[in-house]
Amino acid sequence: MTAYLIRRLLLIPPTLIGMTLVVFLIIRFTPGGPMEQALLEARMKTDGQRGGAGRQQSSGLTPAQLLKLQEQYGHDKPFLIAYAAWLGAWPKEMNRSRADFPEGKTETEVKIPGTASVAKVKRTGDNRAEILPDKDLDLSSWRARIITPEQQKVEWEKANPGQKLDKPQPYVALIYQPKFAGVLEGNLGDSTRYSEPVWTMMKRRFPISLFYGIVSILLTYLVCIPLGVLKAIKHRTPTDTATSVLIFFGYAIPEFVLGVFLMVIFAARLRWFPLEGFVSANFSELGFFGKIYDLLHHAFLPLCCYMVGSFAGLTMLVKNNLLDQLASDYVRTAVAKGVEYKRAVIGHALRNSFIPVGATMGQALTVLVAGSFLVERIFDIDGFGLMGFNALLEKDYPIVMATVTVSGLLLMLGNVLSDMITARLDPRIRFE
Repeated sequence: MTAYLIRRLLLIPPTLIGMTLVVFLIIRFTPGGPMEQALLEARMKTDGQRGGAGRQQSSGLTPAQLLKLQEQYGHDKPFLIAYAAWLGAWPKEMNRSRADFPEGKTETEVKIPGTASVAKVKRTGDNRAEILPDKDLDLSSWRARIITPEQQKVEWEKANPGQKLDKPQPYVALIYQPKFAGVLEGNLGDSTRYSEPVWTMMKRRFPISLFYGIVSILLTYLVCIPLGVLKAIKHRTPTDTATSVLIFFGYAIPEFVLGVFLMVIFAARLRWFPLEGFVSANFSELGFFGKIYDLLHHAFLPLCCYMVGSFAGLTMLVKNNLLDQLASDYVRTAVAKGVEYKRAVIGHALRNSFIPVGATMGQALTVLVAGSFLVERIFDIDGFGLMGFNALLEKDYPIVMATVTVSGLLLMLGNVLSDMITARLDPRIRFE
C-alpha cells in the first residue's frame, strides 16, 4: 500500500504539469485575449481620432508601447519559456526598466526601479548588453539585454497586419533582476484586471468556499446515507416510492433554477431569507450567537442548491449497493442461522455497501474550493467558484490558471484519498 501511494503521489506533478500546459497553450493562442482587446481598444481610439473611414487600421501604439503591453500580458517570450516562467522553472524578469540609446551612441543610462540611481548599459557589436560597473552601486543582481529596431519592427507589423513601420526605431536597453517566481515558489501571478496577487484574492475567498463545501458535504452524507439505507430496507413500499419521487424531482431541477425559485419565493416575496451575500453588513457588530444565526440564515438557501445535485445520486448509490449486499449469499446464510435481520444489515451488509460510496468521497475535495459558480452568482456569494467564472468572462488568465492548478491538484489528491478509503473499507483490496 505504501509503495502504491508513493507511486500515485509521484504521478501528480507530471500530470499537473501536462494539465496546466494544455490550458496555458489554449489560453496563449486563443484569439480575443486581454492583449488583443487592448490592441483593439487602441485601434478604435486611433481610428476615431483620424475619422476612421477608408483608412487602414493601426493599433495606435508605438513600438515601445507595444513591447510594454506584451510584457504586461506575458507575450514577450516564446510559449515554452513563458510557461516555464509561470511554473517557476525559468527565471522571470523582475523590476524591469528601459531606456533608449541616443542615436549613434553605444551607451545609455537606465533608471534603477525604486531608487534615484541609474545604471550605465553598453551595447556591444553583436547587440549584447553589458552593465558597466559602478563603485557606488551593487549591480551584481541585475542583468541587461538589448531590444533591436528589427525586433520592434517585426512585433509592430505583426500586431498591425498590412502596415509597414517606416520610421527607424532606436536600440533599447532593458535591465531586470532574474528571479524564480512561479507556481513552484508559491507565486500564482497577478490578476491582469485587478493588478492584485492572485493568491491574495484566493485567500479571501477560501473561507467562504470551505464553509459551503464542508457543510454541504457533511449534510449530503448525513442525510443521503441513512435515507439510502431506509429505502433499501423498505424497498417497494410506499416509503420507498414517496422518497423516490421527491429525490428524482429534486434531481431533475438544475441547481441554478432551484436557486432562482428559492430566491424569488422565500427571499423576495416572503422575505424569510436574505436575497444575497455571505453575511450581513453589520456582521462584525453581532454577538457570538447572533453571528451564527446570521451565517446560517444567509447559508440556508444556497446550501439547498449545493445539495440538490448530488442528493439523488448518492442516495440511490447507497440503496442499490445495499440491495445487492442484502441479496448476497452471506447475508441470507447469516439470517438462516438465526442472526437478527437488523444485525445482519448493520453488521455485515452495510459496510460492504459503502465501498462504492467510499470511492467517491475523495472527489468531494474539489467541492471544498470549486463550489458552484452558478449558485454563487445567483446569491452573490464571493467565493472561489464565482471568482473563476468571472475570470473566464473577463479573460483574466492568471486567475484561470490558478483555478485550474488548485482544482486539478485537489482532484488528484482526492483520487488518492478515494483509493485509501476503498482499501480501508474492503480488506480484500490490495494495491501493489
